[in-house]
Amino acid sequence: MAIDNDRPKEACGVVGVFAPGEDVARLTYYALYALQHRGQESAGIAVSEGEAILVVKEMGLVAQVFDETTLRSLPGQLAIGHVRYSTTGGSRWENAQPIYREGRNLSVALAHNGNLVNTHELAGDLERSANRGVITSTDSDVIAEMIARSSRESVEEAILEVLPQLRGAFTLTMMDENTVFGARDPHGLRPLVLGSLPAGYVLASETCALAIIGAEFIREVEPGELIVIDKDGYRSHRYAEASPALCIFEYVYFARPDSVLYGKSVQSVRYNMGMRLAAEAPAEGDIVVPVPDSARGAAQGFAAASGIPYGEGLVKNAYVGRTFIQPTQAIREQGIRTKLNPITSMIEGKRLVVVDDSIVRGNTTRQIVRMLREAGAAEIHMRISSPPIQWPCFYGIDTANRDELIGAWKSVDEIARHIDADSLSYLSLEGMVESTEVAEEKFCHACFSSKYPIPIPENVRVTKHMLEEPPLEAPARPAG
Repeated sequence: MAIDNDRPKEACGVVGVFAPGEDVARLTYYALYALQHRGQESAGIAVSEGEAILVVKEMGLVAQVFDETTLRSLPGQLAIGHVRYSTTGGSRWENAQPIYREGRNLSVALAHNGNLVNTHELAGDLERSANRGVITSTDSDVIAEMIARSSRESVEEAILEVLPQLRGAFTLTMMDENTVFGARDPHGLRPLVLGSLPAGYVLASETCALAIIGAEFIREVEPGELIVIDKDGYRSHRYAEASPALCIFEYVYFARPDSVLYGKSVQSVRYNMGMRLAAEAPAEGDIVVPVPDSARGAAQGFAAASGIPYGEGLVKNAYVGRTFIQPTQAIREQGIRTKLNPITSMIEGKRLVVVDDSIVRGNTTRQIVRMLREAGAAEIHMRISSPPIQWPCFYGIDTANRDELIGAWKSVDEIARHIDADSLSYLSLEGMVESTEVAEEKFCHACFSSKYPIPIPENVRVTKHMLEEPPLEAPARPAG
């Protein structure tokens, strides 16, 4: 199993650019390149010169989908872009984004990050209104269909009609032939920021995407807000009252360390988490080792607070991306080593404090521990910079069904035995939240606490497998 297979997966990253006279396809490409960590299954860009929308999308990484020839074939003054990891719908070309839909009077391209909880209801309304079925496998398709089929006179009016009907997590970038739009759900579960360019404006999931194209950060798009960008600049519509609940996993794992959320540096927050973890769960060791890349900041904080030297004991192969070439059985048995390898000289004979950001099923953590022991580690003390993940996410993070979440069914001591660590400790929920220096009520931490900010319909709960309390004695389940 590769290291990323036992990590929570974020739905995707989105971009929107309005910059007449600029190479908007290239700007969008580089912004998506900065957001590659948010989705590696497919990439796409839609552009317009003012007359028609052209979409290019394909399975694979941004640099695999777009080359110089392709980018030159995408002239325009506005664009949106998308990188995807599938949490609804299969991993296939038909579900790659941006999505393009054309109705009687309106046409729209759309890129979506998040997951709706009322997709079934909305799709049913579409089917009844059209007296035919809707060919779709994703909530993103439903949103695009609703906008394109609207009887409103403009895409802007159609979007304002549709947004209040959506329930769940959604950050959207959209476009018609002349205008770029950006919207966040009323809870702001997924991030979206607005920046300025010399010739226009840009929307992106994270501030790191602004930096790579030289855009200046203006502000975060507010929960419940629609941003409209055209030749006259940008304007704002408040379509719903804001009740902020940003996914706290953005700080723990999803966001790039050089991004800023709620005005706080992601790297600084992860460093704080590591310092708090060292205070809550001290360990005796010779070296603090991060599991690259997202746990590096927390490991640095742990080392600083504990006085134990920090060292890079694991190397991640940065060039392993999506591949369609199947491994041989011998390579498959090597599992995690295709992406992660130990530095034996840093590990052999030493007591390791290994810091990671989370444990989902436990498979990868167990393989890491085994690999470190084979490299000669004397002791391995796992420290996790977030609480145990005990509840499924319904808002666009592909945490496993609850019966596969090892933290839901095993105690910390049982998990430690399962992964064969000498000790295991997690950061507390209170410690995680306080490390952000942001008020707790401004976060969603349902995967740790079961406190869901948006009610989950019963049919969605059933399809995601169980929200009930775990039994006192957990049944035999695929926990690792």
